[in-house]
Amino acid sequence: MPASGEAPHQVLGRLRFLLQCSECFRRARALPAALCYVPREVQYKICKDPAAAAAAAAAARRLLSVWDSPASARGGKRAARATIAVRKGGCLRATGEEYCNGAGLWIKLSKEQLEEYTSSHDLAEGWLLAQRFGEGGDKLVPVDSVKTIQWQHQTLGVDYKPVVSWEQLVDLTYSMHLGEKPRLIEQDEAAVQKFRSVPPGWSYECDMELGRFLYDHSERELQRRDCTKEHLSSVEVSSQVEDCSAAHLTDNQPYTFWESNGPRGQHWVRLNMKKGAIVKKLWVMLDGQVSSYVPRRVAVYGGAPNRLQHLRTVLINENSFQDICILRDMKTHLPVLEIRILECRDQGYNVRLRGIKIKSFWEWDLILNADMFQPARLVRYPLLEGVDADVLYRRAVLIQRFVQLLDSVLCYLTPPSEDSIGTFNALRNMKPFLMLSKQSTALITHCLQSSESTPPHAPPKVNINRHLAREHRANPALDPSCRNTVFTQLYEGLRSSKNNQPLDYRWPLSYSQWWECEFITEGIIDNGGGFRDSLSDISEELCPSSGDAPVPLPFFVRTSNQGNSSSNTRDMYVPNPSCKDFPKYEWIGQLMGAALRSKEILILALPALVWKQLAGEEVSWSKDFAAVDSELVKLLEVLEGVDREAFEFMFGRELTYTMVRSDQRVVELIPGGSSTVVRYEDRKEFIHLVQRARLEESKEQIAAMRAGLLRVVPQPVLDMLTWQQLEKKVCGDPEITMAELRKFITFDDFPSDDTRVQKFLEALNNFTSEDLSRFLKFVTGRSRLPVQITVYPERTNLNTLDLMPQASTCSCSFFLPNYSSAKVCEELLRYAVYNCISIDTDKDTWDE
Repeated sequence: MPASGEAPHQVLGRLRFLLQCSECFRRARALPAALCYVPREVQYKICKDPAAAAAAAAAARRLLSVWDSPASARGGKRAARATIAVRKGGCLRATGEEYCNGAGLWIKLSKEQLEEYTSSHDLAEGWLLAQRFGEGGDKLVPVDSVKTIQWQHQTLGVDYKPVVSWEQLVDLTYSMHLGEKPRLIEQDEAAVQKFRSVPPGWSYECDMELGRFLYDHSERELQRRDCTKEHLSSVEVSSQVEDCSAAHLTDNQPYTFWESNGPRGQHWVRLNMKKGAIVKKLWVMLDGQVSSYVPRRVAVYGGAPNRLQHLRTVLINENSFQDICILRDMKTHLPVLEIRILECRDQGYNVRLRGIKIKSFWEWDLILNADMFQPARLVRYPLLEGVDADVLYRRAVLIQRFVQLLDSVLCYLTPPSEDSIGTFNALRNMKPFLMLSKQSTALITHCLQSSESTPPHAPPKVNINRHLAREHRANPALDPSCRNTVFTQLYEGLRSSKNNQPLDYRWPLSYSQWWECEFITEGIIDNGGGFRDSLSDISEELCPSSGDAPVPLPFFVRTSNQGNSSSNTRDMYVPNPSCKDFPKYEWIGQLMGAALRSKEILILALPALVWKQLAGEEVSWSKDFAAVDSELVKLLEVLEGVDREAFEFMFGRELTYTMVRSDQRVVELIPGGSSTVVRYEDRKEFIHLVQRARLEESKEQIAAMRAGLLRVVPQPVLDMLTWQQLEKKVCGDPEITMAELRKFITFDDFPSDDTRVQKFLEALNNFTSEDLSRFLKFVTGRSRLPVQITVYPERTNLNTLDLMPQASTCSCSFFLPNYSSAKVCEELLRYAVYNCISIDTDKDTWDE
């Protein structure tokens, strides 16, 4: 639905509708009926598969299988309950209800059609597979019957179109119309009710988690994975040297390779793909040790084994010795891909390839379907666990419809320039779904590009003394002015008379060096490396990665959780409520904006409470403050629910109208609060005052940072970014590799060949970066390296297999049970790190 084709009354109607939907999402109410509309009857006809059309052309009838419910996905075997014969050119009457699973797209026969075709079978429902995934074959496609079209033209005119889709119903219901409204096709009440029913215990947070799941499983996110082994059935080659076989093409080893052994120009690699795999990118990994073995010209063919068609020919650059992408963006499943080496460099006879690499998807993963919601996939999304897959599927369909409609009007919600009045902020409840939008990325890019400024001809030069900065970092108390920090040296240097032209940081993405560092007493020429070093130094001075290091600058303070061993968010900082140096906070915001616009990163370990305010999102005590001070959140919960006797016993007359801020200063909540005792009947008012004061304690500092951010980034960009996206664009992806994590893991009291260690390491090797970050937080309370982890054997249940793992964040210790296999270890460990953050034994590792 392109926005450019919408009439003004449609746009306004859709905006009203979106506001109503967003309010329903926020309050977990039934969504508007128009979004849930399903027509009572749709006619389908058979669309022949071109590959099989010739063989079936003479057939007068087509037999279709009928199931009593959508059959299980790939690999499931269940006999059809009946078969029906459809005449050539005939149509089937079905309801508008569709269902998608791993097998394909299903449609439900109308009651009348079911009785007509299957009167001898006792079927309450009849389902047909309209389109199979991963296979060819005939399809069932919706059509208008000839009789219906003739009647409409005779009665209502040639241009008449009845309302048969939910989009049309939205426009009909929420837009103003002059004249007679189009006729509405009767809805399928049962299907609409399924859509409108809100799952028990469902909340706005569940919808946000479901939106995150859909984003993580979208095509742009799935394409990050290497799927060579998962989607490749087998590899064949034209010939091979004995010790350089085809197996080396997929062993993922940097020092092995396949070498052909045949006549020049007759070398090929044939990839037999698993059914349903769609290739998005295919690389050949070159071995450049001997130039004459390197391919110069490669052709790719694909299709059925006996009908391969030419897809692409690639001429490889003479200077390339890396991975070369030779195919991309296939739209359908190709059973076979054949790489033909047409020519080698230096007229070489044989070829060497270090490997092949594939990024691909299952066809069913590219389409929303119920089988996406397998329990193993939901481990990373605790709010969705235990919810029936069909319930999640229907809710996801509604979110998909909502986003589709949002995309159609998104450009109208975004001001054309930063000086325009009004922002997307009015629809802030829609933000969690913006990550699913196909338009938002393009609009963000347009806003950033249209607000670019011309970069300086040469970056300003700044003298930096890192020796003084390191001395200050070791003992900040010696210099309260912090003038020797890299941060202050840069801030003052960029404001000096030599660089009197203020930097606006709105440069194109290609402008990669904002300033040039002249490091005093260091023989370094800054061609970009020194600049990036200075950004790392700034990050480390603002928010030190080590919990033991002093904080060299006054702008951020450690959260209370950093001293709380039971917290799972121990590496966060918040703006210092006592620091009133707002120009420097504004400069920090500008640096964040510059990082957002560029490929550079500024790592700031800030909680969601801060990022949400920077992104213009609402914050709440229950959702956001536990990451700052979890003990206070628990204390206030106890205080609210306590009875009078317990209140008097716990607090007596010691509880006054004061609180301790993040900077450890005691402040009064009301005038004379330090001498005013909190009474039992006034405890809820006291709780409210504490919550408001703590949520707003850094309000001025965050406002200054946001002001700096908005000097660099247009308002519409912040309006369209969720706080998670903003954090990722500024700080980068906290990528953790197993190789890096392994450096910080120590095994204590294990034999050298212990199988428990082997299974544990194999399990961690299968973890994603996000999984490893969660594991780190589970064991240490921190989500980033460096932090030392000690692994001990689990001794309390020595003879029991497959227990849930335990950890102690106060000592950064992990207690490893005995597992029957690496796979079981992986599954239980992943479940624990996403769902059992509260499993903190706080046990003494020497108790044994």
